[in-house]
Amino acid sequence: MSSGEDDLIARYFKPLATDPGALGLTDDAALLKGGGDDLVVTTDAIVEGVHFLGNDPPDTVAKKALRVNLSDLAAKGATPAGFVLTLALRAADENWLALFARGLGGDAAAFACPLLGGDTVSTPGPLAISITAFGRVPPDGMVKRTSAQPGDRVVVTGTIGDAAMGLALLTGKMTLDDATAREALIGRYRVPQPRVGLAKAVRTYARAAMDVSDGLAGDLAKLCAASGISAVIDAGSVPLSVAARSLIAQGKVGLPGLVSGGDDYEILCAVPEDRLDAFTAAAGEAGVVVTSVGTIIAGNIAPRWLDAEGREVALPRLSYSHF
Repeated sequence: MSSGEDDLIARYFKPLATDPGALGLTDDAALLKGGGDDLVVTTDAIVEGVHFLGNDPPDTVAKKALRVNLSDLAAKGATPAGFVLTLALRAADENWLALFARGLGGDAAAFACPLLGGDTVSTPGPLAISITAFGRVPPDGMVKRTSAQPGDRVVVTGTIGDAAMGLALLTGKMTLDDATAREALIGRYRVPQPRVGLAKAVRTYARAAMDVSDGLAGDLAKLCAASGISAVIDAGSVPLSVAARSLIAQGKVGLPGLVSGGDDYEILCAVPEDRLDAFTAAAGEAGVVVTSVGTIIAGNIAPRWLDAEGREVALPRLSYSHF
């Protein structure tokens, strides 16, 4: 006799588990063949009220849950291999689950990262989704945080701060009359764009890398601490969207708020000077814009952020923190 959990899994998630290693979700484990590569493992959870809002569309919640993990893999230079899912639900809402499974299945196919297994549980608390994702790199090919060296260029993908503004718009902390810009910023919060296509370039050209999840300023400080170095950042070179620049001009947000906001899911790299042009070209071929924003320097002080006149930019906080 099947349980309600078995029925839920069979109805919504077994159709997604098409990889042979998933064993049709009939077992308590899955099989992931190494194929001679190193396996990179990462895990991230998203929780209602912290990483997404209770009224966010279920398909976007699913996409965000997977994509934040894919962002970590990309920053390590890893190609997605598969993932396992833990879903904590207050109730088995059929409509919500159908939309969630549709969004998850679409992304699993689009990013070639199949569902391998997982667990579903009930909870009296907020909805929570935890994903552990696996990626592949050639032997000893994973790009770590610990290898940046003085003279490397600090490079970041995409634009910074959009997701934080999207959340501010959704929670009523900020207003924006331009409907197109508003939807674009909210989209950056709800559905990150993991730089999966840049994984090979990161692996080939970057000396150190990590994804930007808690804010560029704070995550740069983490990379510097892990590598035992520091950095000098040209604050004016931080890549911003048209919407962000408009909001700065209106006085609704400042650069410190943008570089300390979370949920960017861009990649932060330390790239040797003599590899920067090749990395930029490879990123362009992958359809990703990259920007050099500063330089790694010797020392163990916090990274310095300077304006166009060389004055220190005060950052009241560096990043989002859960505690």
